[in-house]
Amino acid sequence: MLDLKRIQENPDELEEMLTKRNFKAFDAGKLKTIIEKYKNQKSKVDEERSRRNYASKEIGNLISNGKKEDAEKLKAEVKGLGDVIENLEKDLESIETEMSGIVLELPNYPDSDVPVGSDEKSNIVLRIEGKKPEFDFTPAPHYEIGEKLNIIDFERGVKLAGSRFYSYRGKGAALERALINFMLDTHTKQFGYSEMWVPQLINDEGMTVTGQYPKFKGEYYRFEEDGLSLIPTAEVPLVNLYRGEIIEEKDLPVAMTAASSCFRREAGSAGKDTRGLVRVHQFQKVELVQIVHPEHSRKIHEEMLSHAEEILKKLNLHYRVLLLCTGDMGATAAKTYDLEVWMPGLDRFVEISSISNCLDFQARRGLIRYRPDGKKNKPVLTHTLNGSGLAAGRTLAAVMETYQKIDGSFDIPDVLKKYL
Repeated sequence: MLDLKRIQENPDELEEMLTKRNFKAFDAGKLKTIIEKYKNQKSKVDEERSRRNYASKEIGNLISNGKKEDAEKLKAEVKGLGDVIENLEKDLESIETEMSGIVLELPNYPDSDVPVGSDEKSNIVLRIEGKKPEFDFTPAPHYEIGEKLNIIDFERGVKLAGSRFYSYRGKGAALERALINFMLDTHTKQFGYSEMWVPQLINDEGMTVTGQYPKFKGEYYRFEEDGLSLIPTAEVPLVNLYRGEIIEEKDLPVAMTAASSCFRREAGSAGKDTRGLVRVHQFQKVELVQIVHPEHSRKIHEEMLSHAEEILKKLNLHYRVLLLCTGDMGATAAKTYDLEVWMPGLDRFVEISSISNCLDFQARRGLIRYRPDGKKNKPVLTHTLNGSGLAAGRTLAAVMETYQKIDGSFDIPDVLKKYL
């Protein structure tokens, strides 16, 4: 959530940001009107409060000077001012609620080094890593390999839950489990994350804190009767573990990782990646989340990128690092790096991780704060960061395609062998 004070003081900055972020449908003019209405109403409230404070002090002076009759008249006037102020405050609260509802729809301000662009065409490829695999035969896509080896069953997955669902069998299930354990071990033992287990259902407040609700409500699976949603990523419950809490400065950063199922409607992806594991409604992912001191979030963002990259490096997968433009970033992010892994059978790069710095956007919504050293110091909003470390299904697909052999089988990367 954006700082209301910043919006009120810099409405033109907001309009410029919305243009950069390609939020064309948003009515910035309406928000400006409400901001002016709020300022005018607050001015009225402040004016009447000032009058009441002055009158209250004057009552004391009149009583001290023996003018009890004048003091009683002024008391009646103060009482009337109290009623006026109460009504004005109710109107002010109503305007503020309306304004806050609109602000919940707004994206984060992008960092100054984020390229401006309307879509993925303006993303910048920062570097390409690892050796691109070469074959003396035409490499097959992972879904063909999986079906021939009888380790991925798309047909029965569809029978159980409909399109874009799948089932693993035998070594396919074991391989994804191995990948998840390998990722968790790397992030906990090498990089110091605490492994967490979290519910895969979350309440509406949790989805609002991390930015899925209210604007993108139709993109997720929600149970109206219970007021709960299936999580789209473990980022949501991990960030919300500290919702409404004050963390001591000495306990920062809070670094957490969790493996979970993730559920997404993929409503806007009709016709895209209809086969295979790239775009499905349920998948497993290892998530990284850090809650950090505001002064350290940009440095930690770079570190989290390297943590996700380390998985790809250990698996010897060919990949590239992208800096996303303003129009392609998620709404909560101020800056996002994408990792895209090379899929030889699909003959293209596929996103396998997004690592984002949200600054205080989520912390403001969730009132996640830290207390600077010294118990009397006022709590300050933290910064939050998240990233995939990595998406397990897509990693499995990349391993199958990269390590495939002409006979239709595929090798296992050395780092996974101890898990199988």
